[in-house]
Amino acid sequence: MSKINYVNLSSQWKYERKDILSIIDKVSKKGQFVGGEEVAKFEKNISKFCQAKYCASLNSGTDALVCGLVALGIKRDDEVITPPNSFIASTASIVHIGAKPVFVDVLKDQNIDPEKIENAITKKTKAIMPVHLTGRMAKMHIIKKIAKKYKLKVIEDAAQSIGSKNNGFLSGSIGDVGCFSTHSLKNLNAMGDGGFITTNNNDIYNKIIKMRNHGIENRNKVNSFGYVSRLDTIQAAILNYRIKKFKKNIEIRRYNANIYFKNLNPKNLLLPYENKGEYNTYHTFVIMTKFRDQLKQYLLNKKIETAIHYPIPIHLQPASRKFNYRKGDFPISEKQAKSILTLPINEYLTKKQILYVCTNINNFFKKYE
Repeated sequence: MSKINYVNLSSQWKYERKDILSIIDKVSKKGQFVGGEEVAKFEKNISKFCQAKYCASLNSGTDALVCGLVALGIKRDDEVITPPNSFIASTASIVHIGAKPVFVDVLKDQNIDPEKIENAITKKTKAIMPVHLTGRMAKMHIIKKIAKKYKLKVIEDAAQSIGSKNNGFLSGSIGDVGCFSTHSLKNLNAMGDGGFITTNNNDIYNKIIKMRNHGIENRNKVNSFGYVSRLDTIQAAILNYRIKKFKKNIEIRRYNANIYFKNLNPKNLLLPYENKGEYNTYHTFVIMTKFRDQLKQYLLNKKIETAIHYPIPIHLQPASRKFNYRKGDFPISEKQAKSILTLPINEYLTKKQILYVCTNINNFFKKYE
């Protein structure tokens, strides 16, 4: 068996090369590399796909979080509740605007525990930022009730969850804003960085549209200083091409997940089964085991590439020392960080390859039976 890649962007290029080169050529001939009809088309496509009234494209998912926070009026010294087990960008966006991240531990499914949110709310709390980790949505129906009760804003960090659903609601359609990434490793991916915000609020949308382009009202007038965060026209054109087959890619990932569910022995593993009311898009397929490090090395020896998302919780990162969190503050996140392992789930895997992964994992655990 040849090497099984955790991500396989080279295969994506192999299948799409002819079409992508044609797209780049078409955009280049027009000579418009910032803005234009491809960007407008992408925003329209996303609004429809995510069932949101508005979409503002941006330079990255991190910029989406920053712009979303600013547009919602989150200011210096305000507090934003968020989980500590996300990619660093979630917390970094809060810190960048001078606000304070307040961490809340997670459930077994790696998403924020709604029952622990209220105890973290203070007079300074202005927003909740749930992170839909691995392509599984947080329990938004509960989070929205809490937000309404305390008059808090909700920022969905939906970077990993485009197309995911919970109780019929799509990721990015529930909070005040939904913040997405189209980084090359995401399910809907550009050939580089990219991101966007979804919202149903016209005022928020207009703030972000101005904010992403220096704050310019028109070429000669600036009412407030903004940022430079525009999605490149070529990236928008590539995303318009890829979104046409995106639903099929989600189904392939879900099909791959079911192969794992049917063939992995769950005796020594915690598997990411889909709960009632969920429709998960499996940005990552994360298993948990106390033998994580040994299993990872074993699979590497069998030419199976895996990853860890993420080995160090954010509250234990050196950058977070100023917030005075300590080891043991969020025991579930910390325990998961030592046991999580991401298996290959990309849409270019064959059934034979996934079965090979399953066989080797099952064989690994035979010595512990």
